Amino acid sequence: MKPTDIIDMAVLPEKRAVSEKGLNTAPVKPGQCMKRDFILCSAARVFNRDGFQGASIDLIASEAGVSRQTIYNHYRDKEALLAAVVEDALARMNASLFAVLATFPQTGDNLEHDLVAFSIRMSRNCIYDSSGAFLRKIMQANETNLPLAASICNTKGPAQAIPAIAARLARLAMDGHLHVDDPDLAARHFMALINADTHYHMLTGHCIDDAIIEKSAVNGVRTFLMAFGRR
Repeated sequence: MKPTDIIDMAVLPEKRAVSEKGLNTAPVKPGQCMKRDFILCSAARVFNRDGFQGASIDLIASEAGVSRQTIYNHYRDKEALLAAVVEDALARMNASLFAVLATFPQTGDNLEHDLVAFSIRMSRNCIYDSSGAFLRKIMQANETNLPLAASICNTKGPAQAIPAIAARLARLAMDGHLHVDDPDLAARHFMALINADTHYHMLTGHCIDDAIIEKSAVNGVRTFLMAFGRR
């Protein structure tokens, strides 16, 4: 079984040091780095399958094929390990996020069409992909008991999209394509609207597929332009 069979973490992370203190650039021996990577992938599978409360260091060690002491050599406790898994998943999500942000429409030509296309890319690649589904499952079930992981989620990943989108909306407004008084507020409304239908379907127990993502994007962008479009 490959490390990514249960939860699609795309590919093994780049060889870097990850600790409960976050990502850093300290040099790590290749063997140590690969062992750390495998621990993270194995921990992700166990957390995804059993939840934070159901997971244990012993289960994760067994999944990874290492001793529990090996895990404790890298992470002080189970929450620190989960925080590292969350940060790793967000790092993967960010790679997609910045690529998608680069496709945000630069002009007002075909603005509705281009915003819909951007919204679909954002949802498919940055919010409702496997990393996003994993993060929602973990945090929605345990957020109040996991302040370290919650803090990471609140400051990284999709949260970084708001100021970037705000800047792009402000540029469109300066060029006369939108009417925006508060770009940060407009960006938050934009993200909320393009995800409104998908969020409703999740709350009602439906699986999120391309049809739902596309419909949510179309409805969200139309509503957004009704409020912030050129008058």
